[in-house]
Amino acid sequence: MRRLKEMLPQIQVVMLTVYENTNIIFSALASGASGYLLKKSSPKQIIEAIREVHAGGSPRTATLREVVASFQKIAHPAHDYETLSLREQQVIDGLARATRIRKLPRCSNKLLTVQTHIRHIYEKLHVRSRTEAVTIHLQHVDLRKYQ
Repeated sequence: MRRLKEMLPQIQVVMLTVYENTNIIFSALASGASGYLLKKSSPKQIIEAIREVHAGGSPRTATLREVVASFQKIAHPAHDYETLSLREQQVIDGLARATRIRKLPRCSNKLLTVQTHIRHIYEKLHVRSRTEAVTIHLQHVDLRKYQ
């Protein structure tokens, strides 16, 4: 696969194999395969996969979805702290200092807006909790200001 992709980088390849091992699938995709199907796939599924790859997609089995999800975690940075707006930085700073959302400075009357900012912060930092967000924030600021 690697040699083929080196010689013909534009080529799209769908691997057809009996192996459903995630390490093998990962290796095939890392080598440049556009898709990965099992030989037990029906002729209809194979034709659909070829059409999907031709259209720019990537056919996915359940196992392939797991591997692709792993690729996405590797391909995307752990977080995008630098993309936080000034207001989002103020909110996360408040989260690092305050015990409750309602106690955030200048935000008590705008709880819904604060919650929207928090949601955006979580999305940008790829986290699911306040603790995770604050941990990332503290890695990027001068900790002396919290003493």
